[in-house]
Amino acid sequence: MIDITTNRCEKSRPRGKFITFEGIDGAGKTTHLAWFRDRLSERAARFGAYLITTREPGGTSLGEALREILLCQSMHLETEALLMFAARRENIALIIEPTLTRGDWMLSDRFTDATFAYQGGGRGLSIDKLQILKQWVQADLQPDCTILFDVPTDTARERRSRVRTSDKFEGESDKFFARARAEYLRCAEQAPSRFEIVDATGSVTEVREQLETIITTI
Repeated sequence: MIDITTNRCEKSRPRGKFITFEGIDGAGKTTHLAWFRDRLSERAARFGAYLITTREPGGTSLGEALREILLCQSMHLETEALLMFAARRENIALIIEPTLTRGDWMLSDRFTDATFAYQGGGRGLSIDKLQILKQWVQADLQPDCTILFDVPTDTARERRSRVRTSDKFEGESDKFFARARAEYLRCAEQAPSRFEIVDATGSVTEVREQLETIITTI
């Protein structure tokens, strides 16, 4: 899911912008990701920047290999969190930081907030432990804008039921996703200037109207 543009003349530009997509499985973010990428790419071009996309876990060759393990294999909770951050460190070092440093924009399908929501809220791993890993792996790096797709857990469940194949997270219980959603909202409450919460219960058109408004502020 890496989209890197090469073979162009580099110019000195301000540090790029970092935007992340978040939400529990079934919130609908995947439905809008490609459309949003295209619209955000147009926005970035106005600033003389390219838009690069990645995903988590994943993004790099190692990250994609870890993604297969993380989404399909059962493991100890702390092992799961450590592997998530290992994939993230590789993504930051090879994709995210170089993109931002040269002045291009970065769009990531999930980032650290997802680990707090899923491994912290959903699975119950200590938030303090996650904070330590976060500081170690990314230091001061934070998204400039995090778009959180929010829906009730029953809505998310109904949407997940339409998917023929699912990974181990998509098969979790409503209670798991209720805890994950609560942790997402806690993160948003702690960083209101970074988060944009999208009411994702509406139609595709209604959600994209909200996203259009957000794009104009990035």
